[in-house]
Amino acid sequence: MTTHAPQAAQSVTLPASLDEAVAALAAMPAAVPVAGGTDLMAAVNRGLLRPAGLVGLGRINEIRGWQYQDGHALLGAGLTHARMGRPDFAALIPALAAAARAAGPPQIRNAGTLGGNIASNAPTGDALPVLAALEATLVIAGPDAARREIPVSHLLAGRDMLAPAELIGYVRVPLLHAPQVFLKATGRTGPGRATASVAVVLDPARRGVRCAVGAIAPMPLRPLEAERWIASLIDWDGERAALAPEALGAFGEYVAAACIPDPAPPADGSPPPPLSPAVLHLRRTVAALARRALGRALS
Repeated sequence: MTTHAPQAAQSVTLPASLDEAVAALAAMPAAVPVAGGTDLMAAVNRGLLRPAGLVGLGRINEIRGWQYQDGHALLGAGLTHARMGRPDFAALIPALAAAARAAGPPQIRNAGTLGGNIASNAPTGDALPVLAALEATLVIAGPDAARREIPVSHLLAGRDMLAPAELIGYVRVPLLHAPQVFLKATGRTGPGRATASVAVVLDPARRGVRCAVGAIAPMPLRPLEAERWIASLIDWDGERAALAPEALGAFGEYVAAACIPDPAPPADGSPPPPLSPAVLHLRRTVAALARRALGRALS
């Protein structure tokens, strides 16, 4: 599993069900769950983590697919990015499929999982802004076959953490049957880590626009006022694409300013310091991504 780990795991357990995996973690609290291992084994190889044991989740078939449930898609946490990038999944949740296809090179997409992307909670996780914009919820599996649900945003913000021996089992995503777009900017050509990403989701039933910005903060940011403002300009009963280009540009600037605000003025009343060139460039990038994402969703 690794070429130069300072210390190998003492035991490896391969449960066949979600409840067996929870039981294995309860029996050995120092063990670490592993699915694709794209983040975990990188940390082991760098000497940042020395797990006493591993609980492998790769044989749990129940979390490797999805099902329909009351107007939602119940996505197994073991879904790989490669599987989510396929056309049948893209027809279901387009923005999440786009994020999965942008998650990295093929070896990463083939191994990395949806649950791992959430559990590692890396700011650059491509699925995270999409899940935040979709207002997804997590189904958490605990001891004695217990299940509880929490908004994905609560876990990402640290408002509700996984307890010992708990695992992310499923992700519940509402099926909006409306346009969704995910865009990201990287520091180099080809698949890579995002310097900024934007997910825009239309919700015609609620006459709403949802937007989430990723990679620029420890968790995805929702510019709620910008969402409400642009939703009020859309003709939900007529031609949605008839939004003026100036409104699209203003939405991008609104989103960028909300997520990367100007510095607060000093207490002595002097002018606030200007944004650095790097921060200004990031703000322009977010504005461009938000403008393009909304334009594509409306068209």
